[in-house]
Formats: sequence, structure tokens, C-alpha cells
Amino acid sequence: MNPTENSVAFGAPGIEPRWTSSAKEGLGTAYHTSCRVWVTLSHGIVNEIYYPSVDQPNTRDFQFLITDGETFCHEEKRDLDHRIEYPERDCVFYRLTNSEPGGRYRLIKHILADPHRSVVLLHTKLEVFDESLRGKLRLYALLAPHLGRHGAGNSGWCSEIGGNSLLHAGRQDVHLVMGCSQGFSRRSIGYVGASDGWQDLMDNFKMDWEFREAGEGNIALTGEIDLQGGDEFAIAIALGTSCQSTVAKLLQSLAVPFEAHREAYIRQWQRTVVNPKYDFSQHTSDGGHIYRLSRCILLAHEDKTFQGALVASMSIPWGETKGDSDLGGYHLVWTRDLAQSATALLATGQTGTPLRALIWLAAIQRTDGRFPQNSWINGKAYWCGVQLDEIAAPILLAWRLQREGVTLGRFNPCVMILRAAAYLIRQGPVTGQERWEENAGYSPSTLATVIAGLVCAAEFAKQHNDTATAEFILQYADWLAAHVEEWTVTTAGELVEGLQRHYIRINPTNADAPDPHADPNTAMLAIANGGGLRPAKNVVGGDFLHLVRLGIRAADDVLVRDSIAVMDHVLKHDLPQGPGWRRYNHDGYGQKQNGSAFDGTGVGRSWPILTGERGHYELAAGHDPKPFIAAMEKFANEGGMISEQLWDAEDLPEKGMRRGLPTGAAMPLCWSHAEYVSLVRSAHDGICFDRVEPAYQRYVVKPVVNRHEMWSRRHPIRRVMPGQILRVIVAADATVVWSADGWASTHKADTTQISALGMWFADLPTEGCADGSVIEFTFFWKTDQRWEGRNYSVAVSGPSKTTPGMRENPKNIPPAKRGRRSLD
Repeated sequence: MNPTENSVAFGAPGIEPRWTSSAKEGLGTAYHTSCRVWVTLSHGIVNEIYYPSVDQPNTRDFQFLITDGETFCHEEKRDLDHRIEYPERDCVFYRLTNSEPGGRYRLIKHILADPHRSVVLLHTKLEVFDESLRGKLRLYALLAPHLGRHGAGNSGWCSEIGGNSLLHAGRQDVHLVMGCSQGFSRRSIGYVGASDGWQDLMDNFKMDWEFREAGEGNIALTGEIDLQGGDEFAIAIALGTSCQSTVAKLLQSLAVPFEAHREAYIRQWQRTVVNPKYDFSQHTSDGGHIYRLSRCILLAHEDKTFQGALVASMSIPWGETKGDSDLGGYHLVWTRDLAQSATALLATGQTGTPLRALIWLAAIQRTDGRFPQNSWINGKAYWCGVQLDEIAAPILLAWRLQREGVTLGRFNPCVMILRAAAYLIRQGPVTGQERWEENAGYSPSTLATVIAGLVCAAEFAKQHNDTATAEFILQYADWLAAHVEEWTVTTAGELVEGLQRHYIRINPTNADAPDPHADPNTAMLAIANGGGLRPAKNVVGGDFLHLVRLGIRAADDVLVRDSIAVMDHVLKHDLPQGPGWRRYNHDGYGQKQNGSAFDGTGVGRSWPILTGERGHYELAAGHDPKPFIAAMEKFANEGGMISEQLWDAEDLPEKGMRRGLPTGAAMPLCWSHAEYVSLVRSAHDGICFDRVEPAYQRYVVKPVVNRHEMWSRRHPIRRVMPGQILRVIVAADATVVWSADGWASTHKADTTQISALGMWFADLPTEGCADGSVIEFTFFWKTDQRWEGRNYSVAVSGPSKTTPGMRENPKNIPPAKRGRRSLD
């Protein structure tokens, strides 16, 4: 086929577009905010390029095709051997070396972003070692635009501007232009799977097609590098909001020598290195390489327009199977992941990004105190689940900033904190989703985070001399702490003989109408992703370790130790790099048994995060966390990226699955890198960096006594022990009329307002109430001057004593008498 110069490509609209592998080996951006592109790397090539924000990918991939024009055409990502290196310390700047397996030639690429423009630059050198190929090799730049998060609906065309031969792509208000410092000798725009450059060259190893344009489809841009000027050149890929501005950026970047860009880029990044006292290399096993790189990775995930917003990952899990309908991927902001990343950066001495993150969170908080489950970086919610740990996480971040001595300037987080605390009290203790975003119920990790967050909120109230609010919040936290075991511990477990009593993953109940006394021994748990319906008592995870990490329970609590024994028996996998754990048994979120991509069902694999969490526990228990630090470092791939999940079954080479190496899940996952960084800092400090000291003192060192049972419309408890105070929490001013003798006599209690939280409460004493009696009550609403119209009842039952805030404190019991199982 010999099309005319003005021909239009055939095969519209091309095959159905797909994204690319999530197995990133590197990612980068200039640190300066004037550069608004981010680039990811895998398999020796460029994958997604994000612009104008870190949540919007605009390309599938960019690579070179190499041919001798007669006998072969090599695809860079599939046919060459790849090596990735970091030429500079404390900088996400890469050298990629892609070599022909026979040693006949190689490409050396240095990749960075223009320090001040939205342009990706690839300095490339072709080295030919086979003399028979010298002067014969031809290089073709092949780029697949997926502008504005869409592979469909892209248009492309060729243009000549200022003597430069360029390739354009556009979709709505996003434009991409690709150019070369030595120019393109030939160019073509085609539809993927029909008329693109890959199809052309793989046919007869020659570029036969030179289509000038292709409209609205899944397209690819192809340009032959003009090697007449030498074997070194620079490719520039610019993005902008108009053709003219994008071309200007590209030509301005190419006008500056690559070496000058390199020096400025490195200088920007190396200025982010803070006080040397935060160099904790001695607590790592690799001289601090992954620690330093992790800090850079976390910083790189911050947006530059909406500063403080950090996405969870610049990747789409199993992206090669995902199309345009999967808009989110992991390039969204999860409140939990954001707080984890900001906390880890704080642990490295960074203060600017964590403070910006806190302010960004305050800006997107709803008036009722909620934060989105996840959102785009502009704050627009994406999913709409309610996760109580995500409501508490910003409180913890604010407290840690203050603990580290960070000056908040004129920003006062108290309104945000008290709104969040009020939401936790109104909506707790049942969460709509736990941290794995799959089930409603009583979650030990959620409860730990909420308790710690409320203690921190009380600390802020005390600082503002609001002792009444602080006391109210603490009393609610004490009540939660006193019931953790009742809600999340089974006494009938069947997973390990002799260990019937242990924490479970979650005690399920309806989030909209929760059972205040859901029984962990009898509840049935519907597991997501094809996991089936299982007895909750026999589904376990490591979520309870948060109770120790945050300071709610002692590391040597018998129940904690027994639960660890059960967890290890069920979930632990010994990998070549070190120990790994799955999230919970029967997990279906992960690579399938045959190595295929997760498609709604699969097998949940080991998570590096959980190795880090176990390291934090071992540190709290007085053991050495170094083996867990070393394992996480070894979990990283060649480029230093730590994955979301690891393959923990037998090797499947044909599927690229090898034991202990990443699966097709998200990589890098900021949460993984944050967990690692926090563990290194914790090892340096000798205590968990996340530990909330006021909570630790309150529930572990000198456990408080809980004297209340909390009743609310959302969580209407049905029983209270004699001698405890029944606290009734409502949303408006009322008189509570109540009786403990079948209305033979009545009592009245006016509610007390906690104005900072927007709620009222009344305390009904049970002193003198006989075991087996029933407290009945109703409301007269003062503002509306109306009666409730129904009665509520709470039975007085159980031993006549108060409930300690901590069920067991075996710190002084000799190990031999506790039935502990050795973890060695």
C-alpha cells in the first residue's frame, strides 16, 4: 500500500483500548510545581504520562521499534533485556539500558521531566556492537495516546512548525505533541490493531505507511528517528491545553541541552533532603537506598495544582485488562492512604507536604465531619463508602504534626478535628466499610484507629480549655476500648486446636441498622470477590495489630499473642525474601490460581504492608524489626518499587509469576512505601512512630475504668450492667423521661449540650437497679415541643461491677503461665 501524502489512516476506530501493566519499575516528575507531568516506567519503556494532575493519565506507553529493514523488527519492551539504574542519589532520575539478547546493540535512555515545563524528555543513545548492523538499524518512536484518561476518541495528525516535523494528538482540551531533537524522517498516524506503526513494521520490517491523520479512535503515533545526525538524540513529549502552547513547550525544551535539564532536575530533588538526622540508613539492610527512594516516591505522588493531595499509586492494577470504563485505577486520593503517606513523610523530617495534606483534607471535609472514601485530586468524591478509620485518620495526622513540632501557622485544625470526632461518635462504632473496603461491622483495626483518633481529638479540646468536650470524647473512647473484645473476639474459633479465643477479621452487621450486640461466635460473613459466606469466627486477619501499634493494647496481651499464633498458622507465607501475610483467609482480591489477572475473583496474595505491620508489632513487643525491614527491601523490584501484592504460590514462569515477586496488583503502592518508611523510623526511635502516647498511657500503662454504656439512635444498646451509667446521646435538646420499675415511678433528666460537637446527652444512673430490671425511656423534644411517641428499653444485666478499659493486662504474669506460643 502506498498512500498519498495527505491520506487518512484506515481501520477506524481501532481495537478496544486497554491500559498497561501496573508493574512499574520507576516513576518521576520534576519537583518544581511549574512542571505538571508525571511519568511511569516498566519493562524498559515509558508507560503512563500524567497531566495536568497526578490523577489523569494520558498515554498507554511509549517505546522504540528497532529494525534492520530486512530480517527483524524488535519491540523494545518484549524483545530486549532491560536494566534500570539510578545515576543520582535522592532523585527519581533513571538510566534505562535495553540490550538485544544477542549483544548486537543496545539503547541507553536517560529519562526525566523538564524542570519547569510539562514535557517528558528521553535522551537516547544507540550503541551498535555488531558491525553488520552498523548504519543499517532504524529506530521508530511509537506512542499510544490515551488522552484525558481515555484510549478511545483520540485524534492525531502530522504537522511542520518552524522547520520541525512533529506528531500531534488531541482529545477535547488535552493536547500532546511529540518531537525529536534530530527530527523525524518519516511519520505516520494509525489506528491500533489496523494501521498503526507496529502493524506496519512487523509485516515486512519496513515503514510503508505514512498516514497524515487519524480521527477519533484508539490511535498510535509513529516517527522514524533521523539518525543522519548521529546516534544520540532526545525525544520530547509535551502536553498542554492547546496545540500552540504545547508546541511552544516542546520546542523550548528541545532548545535547552539535555545536560542542563538534568542538572536542574537533580538539583531540585536534592534540595528536598532535610536534616541529616533523618538519615536512618543504619537501620536498613541496604545502606538506606529503598528508604531514600521511598521518600522520593511519596513526594512524587503529590499533585502540583491541588497541593497536599497524594494519590495512592500512579498505576492501574491489572491495567492490561482494563479499559476506558475503569477511570479511577489507583490514581485517586484515599483519605487513609493520604494520611499514611503524609505520616511517613513526617517520619523522614518532611513537614511541607504533610501540612499541605492536612489542609487539603480540611478543605474537602463535609460539614457533617465525613471525608470521601476516595476522590479525584480536586476533591470530587469517586466512591461513596463510609469508613470510620478514614474519618479518624486526619485527626491522627494533625496530632502527629503537632507532636513533631510542626508550626501550623494560621491554620487551625480544631474545627476539622471536632467535626470528625462528632461524626465518629454519631455513627460509631460500626463502620460501613473496614480498611479493605469490603465489609460493614465491628473491625478491630477501625476501632483502634477511632479510639486513638478520639483521644487525640480530646487532646486538642484540652489545649483550647474545653474540658467538658474533652471529657465527653474520652468517655466515649473509653467505652469503645472496653468493648473491643466483646465485639471482635470469638471464644469458639476452630482454626487452631486449643486456641478458640482470638480476634477475628470483622464481626459483620448491617451498617444502616447495626446490631449493638452482634455475636462474633455466630455471625456469618459474606466475603467479597467470590470468597463465599463463612463463619466470622473462622475468618482472621492481622487488623488487630493496630490495637498494639496505636497504643490501645499491650504487645504482650495474652489475647494478642494467641491471635498472632492463629494468624500465622492461617495466613503466613515464607517467601524467599522473608515472611509475608495475606489479608485474611478466603480473600479473593488477587491473581488467580493459574496466574491470570484478577477479574472480580481471584486469590488474595501476600501484602508487603502486612510484613511492615508485623515488624511494628515485633518492635512494640521488644523484638528486633530489622528482619522485616530487610524483607520489605527485598520485596522491591529492580527499580525499587514495592508492590501491593506478592505471588506466594509455586512459580508460574509462563505467566511471569515467581514466588515472592510482585503480581499484577498496584505497583508502586504508596501505602507499602509509607509502611516501610515508618518502620525504619520506628526502628530508630525504639517505639512505633504511630503510637499515640496519651492513648498508650490511658489504656496500657494505667488502664482507665469505663463507667458508661453509650446509647444512641444508631447504636441502641439493649443491656447495661448494674452500677454503670447509661449515657443517652441525641442530636437535639430534650428531656429524657425514664423509669426502672415499669413506670410505677418516673424520673426526668435534661440533656446537656456539647456545643463543640453539636450533640446532647443525658446520664441515667443504674445504681440501685436490680439485676434483671429494665430501664425504659422516651424523649420530649424541647425545640419542637413534642413527645417522641415511643419508648426505648435497656435491660440491666450482668455482674455488678464496672468494666475495665482493658480486659487483660498480663504484663506481670510469667510467660509459662500464660500459654504463650513462641514466635521465634
